[in-house]
Amino acid sequence: MNRLRNIVLVCLLGLGGTLSAQTPRQQPTAPPDNTRVNKGDHGTRATADQQKNNGSDVEITRQIRRSIIQDKSLSTYAKNVKVITQNGNVILRGPVRSEEEKALVETKANDVAGASHVKSEIQIAAKQPGQKTH
Repeated sequence: MNRLRNIVLVCLLGLGGTLSAQTPRQQPTAPPDNTRVNKGDHGTRATADQQKNNGSDVEITRQIRRSIIQDKSLSTYAKNVKVITQNGNVILRGPVRSEEEKALVETKANDVAGASHVKSEIQIAAKQPGQKTH
């Protein structure tokens, strides 16, 4: 009888130790939701699917996109800016985190396509509480 009681006691102490060692899980943060922004792209505004597949437009877009992606200082928002090239003219559209990011993305596009060929429709997204900047 003593032996059974000791086994039960050891099991209860072991169970209590594992329960107290567990930490509560944090809720995962949701990725940015740009659904409303993307809905505004339909209609008369140019979208990425309307970009021509001619070699020069594709190359301009590729160079701008590569320059943006390789910049480690830019947030995910900035790296997801839409780059649409039609007949050598570039449209930049989407949210970024700051005025500095906006200027940096615009500069990268200007360096590739020329300032007179870049139209910026980039917006500054409001930072949400608890979100990191990069």
